[in-house]
Amino acid sequence: MKYDFDEVIDRSCSNDLKHCVLQRRYGRADLLPLWVADMDFATPPFVVDALRRRVEHPIYGYTATPDEFWTAIQRWIFDHHQWAVERDWLTFVPGVVKGIGMAINVFTNPGDRIIIQPPVYHPFRLTTLGNGREVVNNPLCAITANGTLTGYRMDLELLERQAADPHARMLIMSNPHNPGGIVWDRETLERVADICDRNNVVVISDEIHCDLALFGHKHIPFATVSEAAARCSITLGAPSKTFNIAGIVSSYAIVPNADLRRPLFKWLAANEFDEPTLFAPIATIAAFTQGEEWRRQMLDYVEGNIRFVEDFFRDNLPKIKPLRPQASFLVWLDCRPLGLSHAQLTDLFVNRARLALNDGAMFGPGGEGFMRLNVATPRCVLREAVERIALALK
Repeated sequence: MKYDFDEVIDRSCSNDLKHCVLQRRYGRADLLPLWVADMDFATPPFVVDALRRRVEHPIYGYTATPDEFWTAIQRWIFDHHQWAVERDWLTFVPGVVKGIGMAINVFTNPGDRIIIQPPVYHPFRLTTLGNGREVVNNPLCAITANGTLTGYRMDLELLERQAADPHARMLIMSNPHNPGGIVWDRETLERVADICDRNNVVVISDEIHCDLALFGHKHIPFATVSEAAARCSITLGAPSKTFNIAGIVSSYAIVPNADLRRPLFKWLAANEFDEPTLFAPIATIAAFTQGEEWRRQMLDYVEGNIRFVEDFFRDNLPKIKPLRPQASFLVWLDCRPLGLSHAQLTDLFVNRARLALNDGAMFGPGGEGFMRLNVATPRCVLREAVERIALALK
């Protein structure tokens, strides 16, 4: 089946976050929104059909979790990442960010230090601070060629010193990285595992973008790189980014080490956070058992959108330099060569180009001067967005 990713779908009556909070967050509602990380593509028809069949049944009572929910997750992970996840290692969590917050409460105490690697997904910082823990920044190091950003690497020497702090309890890692789109290599992950395992630092590996590897890159699950990684890690994942079902919360945690698994799973069960809602297993099973062809076509389209953005900026706005993502549909735009302050850059995109993007400063140190662009949208919409930027810069 050939799927249509060029279709423009009106989301105005769906109460979608992307449009509904523009006035509150950006100060105006007449913006083209390419910020929050969901897609403007239709959710795959096999997912919609599975949900529709269940909706047509007139009773929405308490529901048992089908065994196929777990086997679908296990089979998908093994087929795509060659990781044989045992059933006992798996549990449902009501969202990846919520899972991070729950792990923070189980394994750390107020005042403990939690390491993050900015510029990085901002809820890592907000969830840590909101739970009364201290954020320790382990900034990523920019890799450049001829003055152009080409990627990031981890500062593992600094991480070694930070993890040795007796008050350091946890590292929250974005794998693949958001917003940079970096697929971390095996050697880096092995060194992170060795450092954290030796220092009794729990690693929360957010792998929600793991099925969105692009341009020949391959995601490596953190817990698979070594015995140390398996001992110290909690992996969080979901089908939501890949299949555009973020509104149907269907996340999971994978914990190979029983010493970590027992307290976390016990706490989740005691608070009934480990019980999926009615539609989560239905959507997940449909996505993970029928979704491979749709995923491949979607990624091909996203790669085309990324190339389009690269070509447009090179030919029309060479001072804005997109970092090609190795995974995800988010493009990290380096706008520093424009020489604008943060306020000026925000004004350019919001008030002059009338676009809603995520400004880089929200991702922490190292994000200043950047914008994050969501390219999971029909190409005609993306063309309008970049043309607005070009017109605004004139």
